[in-house]
Amino acid sequence: MQPFIGITTGVRFADDGRRYYAVYAPNVIALERAGALPVMIPCGLQPETLRAIYGRMDAVLIPGGGDVDPVHYGADRHPRTERIDPERDATELLIAQWAVEDDLPLFGICRGHQVMNVAMGGTLVQDIPSQVDSDLIHDTPGDLPRGAPIHQVNIQPASRLAAIVGATTVAVNSFHHQSVEQPAPAANVTAFAPDGIVEALERPDRRFVLSVQWHPEDIAGDDEAMQRLFDAFVDAARERARR
Repeated sequence: MQPFIGITTGVRFADDGRRYYAVYAPNVIALERAGALPVMIPCGLQPETLRAIYGRMDAVLIPGGGDVDPVHYGADRHPRTERIDPERDATELLIAQWAVEDDLPLFGICRGHQVMNVAMGGTLVQDIPSQVDSDLIHDTPGDLPRGAPIHQVNIQPASRLAAIVGATTVAVNSFHHQSVEQPAPAANVTAFAPDGIVEALERPDRRFVLSVQWHPEDIAGDDEAMQRLFDAFVDAARERARR
């Protein structure tokens, strides 16, 4: 069967002010390739409407995007925290909390990795360049393709992530200036960048709650290991749908 996978969206505005909901297409393609039926979840809906949509989903993907408002983890806003989308924050944090509580498969990418950590009670570094002593590049220069490997990630051998990708070291792309600071209490940190930045989280007590800081959707078309992240996620959704 083809499980329904909800993908949360962000708000975009045209030059004339018209409002749109948007989702990054490579995520949709990677999910379709894994055998899923991708469904966009608009943000800014009434909670009862959002809950009704969520209730039809077999899993949820929270993709990349702008920064999470630090009000959600009890911090003052850093001058370099930007592109805050209050409606998206509210929608994704609520859905992430529901999914963890309900043991609904949940996969977070980049911003989604950070959202999931905050939803479960963790905090974020708001600006790596000014707050972390590191020479490692985490935000890819614009003249490189999005799938270009920027740095390596070291994965805990006993983790679900290592089992999925079949390795304990992978080369990844990178497009972020924020990161996990204090991991959520119930989450396991399962991958680090060489400078110590948290690159993956898991909940071992859940069917599939996993997040990564890089963008596997930009690599999955040419890298079987990255596609297997989507395959494993969709398999977990399919298993839950058969209950």
